[in-house]
Amino acid sequence: MPAYVRLLAYFSNFILLATFLGGGLGCLLANRRRSLVAWFPLAQLIVIIAVDRLRLEVAVPASSTNIYFTSGTAAPVVSVESTMLLPLLFVIVALLFLTIAQRMGRELTRRPPLQAYRINLLGSITGVATFALLSWLELPPVVWFGVAFAAALPFLVRLKPDPTYAHITDTTFGRGDTVYWSYAGSGLSRALSIVNVLLLLASLFIVYRMEGGSLWSPYYRITLFQDGADTVVEVNNIFHQSMAPVEKKEYFYQWPYTVFGDTFEDVLILGAGTGTDVAAALRHGARHVDAVEIDPVILRLGAEHHPDHPYSDPRVRAINDDARHFLATTEKKYDLIVFALIDSLTVQSSFSSVRLESYMFTEESFRAVRDHLKPRGVMALYNYFREKWLVDRLANTVTKVFGQEPRAHVHQDRAYLAVMLAGPRLAELTTPPPLPTFAFGYGQAVDPNPAKPLQRDPTVIPATDNWPFLYMRAPELPRHYLAALAVVLAISTIALFSVVAFAEFGVSAPSTSLRATAHFFFLGAGFMLLETKSIVQFALLWGSTWSSASLAIVSVLVMALASAFVASRVDIRRRWPIVAALVALLALNYMLPIGRVSFGSRAAESLFYGALVFSPVLCAGLLFSTSYKQSSSTAWDFGANLFGAMVGGVCEYFSLLTGYQFLLVLVAACYLFAVVSTVRSAPARRTAQPGV
Repeated sequence: MPAYVRLLAYFSNFILLATFLGGGLGCLLANRRRSLVAWFPLAQLIVIIAVDRLRLEVAVPASSTNIYFTSGTAAPVVSVESTMLLPLLFVIVALLFLTIAQRMGRELTRRPPLQAYRINLLGSITGVATFALLSWLELPPVVWFGVAFAAALPFLVRLKPDPTYAHITDTTFGRGDTVYWSYAGSGLSRALSIVNVLLLLASLFIVYRMEGGSLWSPYYRITLFQDGADTVVEVNNIFHQSMAPVEKKEYFYQWPYTVFGDTFEDVLILGAGTGTDVAAALRHGARHVDAVEIDPVILRLGAEHHPDHPYSDPRVRAINDDARHFLATTEKKYDLIVFALIDSLTVQSSFSSVRLESYMFTEESFRAVRDHLKPRGVMALYNYFREKWLVDRLANTVTKVFGQEPRAHVHQDRAYLAVMLAGPRLAELTTPPPLPTFAFGYGQAVDPNPAKPLQRDPTVIPATDNWPFLYMRAPELPRHYLAALAVVLAISTIALFSVVAFAEFGVSAPSTSLRATAHFFFLGAGFMLLETKSIVQFALLWGSTWSSASLAIVSVLVMALASAFVASRVDIRRRWPIVAALVALLALNYMLPIGRVSFGSRAAESLFYGALVFSPVLCAGLLFSTSYKQSSSTAWDFGANLFGAMVGGVCEYFSLLTGYQFLLVLVAACYLFAVVSTVRSAPARRTAQPGV
């Protein structure tokens, strides 16, 4: 969806929240006679057609305190306010996942709880590993959908009636009712199977047609086209960068050399992209250039299409890595470090609101840059920043870290294009060149737009690793987020009560208490917040790359799997010791954020912080597994847990106001509520099922 719905990449966590809601509701409907999984192919086809044909674009309300780099497209699009479009997409995705999750809920009831949970976790790990492999191979969506549809076929195709699935006397929900689990007749079953296969094939065909002419990196859908002398790169249907000879590009690429002359031998380019910054360094006599770029496809496009061929020069070392991770792992020092034009146009992962490049512009990042400058080194930073307060934020951060005012100027009429220099060599600058009168750029008008020295506002606070929201003027909950989340929560609440009433009115009601439901709800909310915090922290340790995100998610799932294994072997009767250990570990994480303790060895640092970040996940998983082992209504409790995870994902937005460390407080509160909810009534043992 973010690849085709313009600007949705900024809000992709709404999609994740929808999957949890759909999963939870599907599990709550596991006892219904009618199988919903048969509707999955049709629902998926409708979603794909809608994304293909509607040309939707998220319209963010105008704001002077939040920045979203708009698409600026002249193509016909259907622009919908975020407060309307985000809830709409949320509902669509939730309904799609509801069809799958109902079958998952039914399967959960057919085995002992922890055995079913372990199988579910193994499936999740397999899915993440498979998608990581597809990302590494840069395979297009038709392959993703092909794999998913192949996995769905066994649940959709049944040529002969299976007596095991024709009906089951189910005791899981307490009353021994007959529950129909699949199609009742062989003729209807065969017809529906054929129709569903055809619907899946139709979806694959449309996906294949949609992706024509596109490249797929682990971060974006990328398209390339020629526009006069410029080779233009678009990501997710939005202009990203253009390639042209360096002398025909904006002046700021060569500004550090204009100010200090051709005197930089070792140059580091952060966010090198297709290579224009690298070409500028080579043109001005750099002896060695390290070019760091997070996207492997964009790096390759620069090597293949840039007219100056910067990546073919033997003086250049192209490095596919996250900038923060590279700075943390290299000991080399540079004469010049350049923050290139860095606009990621996407968030780090669907678990958080952090944009891909945000951690490059925090106080901690600027300190790392300062520490990698030679005694006469310089840092250069330039971009179209859209708002003056964003320029002020960066200037204030530089002033705080370097202990000196940066030399900065802005072109107010060019979307606040700003060029900033900092570093020890500024002290040697006695006669700087005059400020430019013109700033020409791709697709921009040719008219005078003189630069003016920056008069910074010292009240704009810097971004930090705890509060990395570069594009927010100050900690707050923006109105468009509040409105969209309020609608999402209202829809979710109505859907939940409707499903509960529907389930109780139907064949059978779950034999579970409100306390048990609340217990699993808070466990889900706490685990989602803990997982989000762990993934964000992992990015600080190993970079904001797709591979580190995949590894972080797998690590969380492995911790959950390990806890399920322990709970299946050990009879844990008291939860308070686990909660006490969990809260103590959360407090330790709060007091020791990543980077607080220094290590001489990168391996020792990784082991220490890895254990610190993921040990609470193990305790949280152990708490869930202990409770789930005793569940009397496995599908219902799992659904309550998933609904709690959705609410926990909504609570992640508090980090915009408080920073990410505060999420640890919310996690502790959720687990304390979870245990308190079971104090007065011990959970009932699950009734054994026939044949289990």
